[in-house]
Amino acid sequence: MSQKTSPLPVGTVFIVGSGPGDLDLLTLRAARLIGEADAVVYDHLIAEGVLELARPDAEKIYVGKKSSNHTVPQDELNRLLVDLARAGKKVVRLKGGDPFVFGRGGEEIETLVDSAIPFEVVPGVTAAAGCAAYAGIPLTHRDHAQAVAFATGHLKDGTINLDWPALARPRLTVVFYMGVGGIAEICRQMISHGLPPSHPAAVVQHGTTRRQRVLAADLATLPEKVAAAGIASPALIIVGTVVSLQPKLAWFQPQPSGDSA
Repeated sequence: MSQKTSPLPVGTVFIVGSGPGDLDLLTLRAARLIGEADAVVYDHLIAEGVLELARPDAEKIYVGKKSSNHTVPQDELNRLLVDLARAGKKVVRLKGGDPFVFGRGGEEIETLVDSAIPFEVVPGVTAAAGCAAYAGIPLTHRDHAQAVAFATGHLKDGTINLDWPALARPRLTVVFYMGVGGIAEICRQMISHGLPPSHPAAVVQHGTTRRQRVLAADLATLPEKVAAAGIASPALIIVGTVVSLQPKLAWFQPQPSGDSA
């Protein structure tokens, strides 16, 4: 007569934000959970060096997304998290920035809830806050902006069909995630909905890291300058008069890599 074995206990999935790029901006809780995880399921845009915090024997699974190129489709990724947890593993789902700010953390949690998998969410420094701070651009300022809006520059259907009248307002700072590919359209729409062509705007590429580049201009000239500089994703677009403070408030001096390459 065969002996029945007890099923493995259901594991827990931790949805963890790794911040905007600088490893020092990782939260203490995130660092501890990464070091304890049996499996780390990680994205393309995570803090450099963060995987070195994981145990040598931990399973490391890359599920990164670059623009429309998804290594693992979202549905399969959701099922992967469920399968790992049902195998009794402590799973860290590691994301860049914050899981709930254009990080699709909500979609993954819906699947975990439907599958009765326990989970926790560990916030991270979102790219808008981290990259703007390292670029010397305050998102709010009493003389410039009393509100901030975060918008995606790339909708699910591939368009940039946003609420332009709500975004093209004075005394508002707007941060566009994933928008560099459509920067010409974004700037055109902001101007056509009421902002002057001279309205300050900037792009921050590889923010908070040693590869950071900041290009400040205005809505009329920013797309051409970004193209000429060869700036591509990952980068944020910041629109607002707070950008005019950048030359005065810039403090972060990226240090080049010590590598000779």
